Amino acid sequence: MQFELTREYFDHLRTDIELGDTEAVTRALDELYPADIAEVINELDLHEAKFVYNLLDKDTAADVLVEMEEEVRERFMASLSTQQIAREIDNLETDDAADVIAELPESRQEEVLSQLEDIEQADEIKSLLEYDEDTAGGLMGKELIRVNIGWKVLRCVREMRRQAEDIDAVYTIYVVDDDDRLQGKLSLKKLLLASTQSSVADIYDPDIQSVTTDMPAKEVATFMQKYDLVAIPVVDYQGHLQGRITIDDVVDVIKEESEKDFQLLSGISEDVESGDSVWLLTRARLPWLMVGLFGGILGSKVISNYEPQIQIHPEMAIFMPLIAAMGGNVGVQSSAIVVQSLANKTIGDDSMFPRLMKELAVALVNGSICSSLVFAYNILFSDSMALSITVSIALITVICFAAIFGTVVPLILHRYKVNPAVATGPFITTTNDILGLFIYFTVGRILYGMF
Repeated sequence: MQFELTREYFDHLRTDIELGDTEAVTRALDELYPADIAEVINELDLHEAKFVYNLLDKDTAADVLVEMEEEVRERFMASLSTQQIAREIDNLETDDAADVIAELPESRQEEVLSQLEDIEQADEIKSLLEYDEDTAGGLMGKELIRVNIGWKVLRCVREMRRQAEDIDAVYTIYVVDDDDRLQGKLSLKKLLLASTQSSVADIYDPDIQSVTTDMPAKEVATFMQKYDLVAIPVVDYQGHLQGRITIDDVVDVIKEESEKDFQLLSGISEDVESGDSVWLLTRARLPWLMVGLFGGILGSKVISNYEPQIQIHPEMAIFMPLIAAMGGNVGVQSSAIVVQSLANKTIGDDSMFPRLMKELAVALVNGSICSSLVFAYNILFSDSMALSITVSIALITVICFAAIFGTVVPLILHRYKVNPAVATGPFITTTNDILGLFIYFTVGRILYGMF
C-alpha cells in the first residue's frame, strides 16, 4: 500500500521528535520505505531531519539520502562533517555516490573521497565525477559482474560469487576479452546447464547492445525505452567495458526531461523548484513574460491600425477574443503533438511534409465544425450577415494557419538542434494572437466591402 503523508501523521511525528521519544519515532518509520522516509524528512527542519536520520540503520540511511529532494540534501550534507558524509557514501552504489558528492563544493569532494576506506571505490567514484552528468558516463555505475571469454565455467562461477558480494542486484553477466573489451553477455540458464569444464566462449551470447560514455542521457533513456532494457553496458570508443546503466537511473532522466519540457511549455526558461529564491524564479519566468508583453504591444498595434474599421463596424470587436483564443489553442495543440513525437523519435526531419498535411487536414475538419457553429450562432443572435460570414471565414483561416505554424516551428527548431519544447506555450500563443487578429481584420475589410 502506498504511503501517504497526512497532517495527522506529521503532527504526531513532530511531537515525538520534540519530546525526544526515539522509540515512538522508530515505530513510526518501521513500515516505511526509504523513499517514504525521505518524503517525511523533506518536510522537517534541519534539526528534526537529523534526529530522524540518526535513528536509521546504515543501509536505509544511505538510500534515504539518495531519495531526498536535492535542495534538502544539500542543506543536510552541509551540516555534516566530511567523515560523516564518507560513512554514508560508503553504503551507496558508485553512481548514486557520485551524484551525491557532485553536489558538494570541489574542496569538500576531495576531502570526502580521501576519507573513504575503500580506495578502489574512491577511485571509481572519482572517475565517474569526470563525466558530464547529462551523459551515459554520468549515469552509469561501476557495480557489475564481468567474466573473461577464455574462462572455464568453474572459474566463472567462482569469480561471479566474489564479484556479487558488493552488488545488490545482478541484471546481466558481461563477457569481456583479455583487454576488457565487451564481447557479449552470459545467460544464467546456460551457465547452470553447462559442464564445469566448458568454456565461456562456447556458451556466451555475442548479441548485446551498448552505449558509449559520451552519449547524451536523454538518448540513453530513449534507447532503453525503445528496446525494453532494464540495464545496458557502457563502453568507451575502444569498446572497453566502463560500467552499466540501470532502469532506475533512466526513469530519473525521463522524469527530469518531462519536467524541463513542461516548464518550457509553461514559459519557464530555467530548471527551477518551488523552493528556489525569488530572484531565480523571476529570472526563469521573466523572459517569456517579456515575449508576451511584446506580443501584446504588437497585438494592440494591429488593432489600432484597424481602428477606423472598428469604429464603422464596432460589432467586430465582440469576436476578437474568440479569434485570438482559438488560434492560440490550435497552435499549442499542434506543436505539443509534434514535440511529443520528436521526443519519442517517432518522426524526423523528413516527416515534415506528411505531418504538415495531416495537421492541415485535421485543422480543416475542426475549423469547419467550429466555423459552422459560430455561423449558426450569429445567424440566430445577430442581424449582420457580413459579421456572420467574416467571423466564420476568419476562424477557419486562423485555425488552419495556427495548425501549420504550430507544426512547422517545432520541426525547424529540432532541425537546428534547439529544444522544440520552446515552440509551445507562450511563443505559439502570442504569435497566433497577433496573426489571428491580423487575419480577422483583413478578412473583415474584404468581406464588409462586398456587402
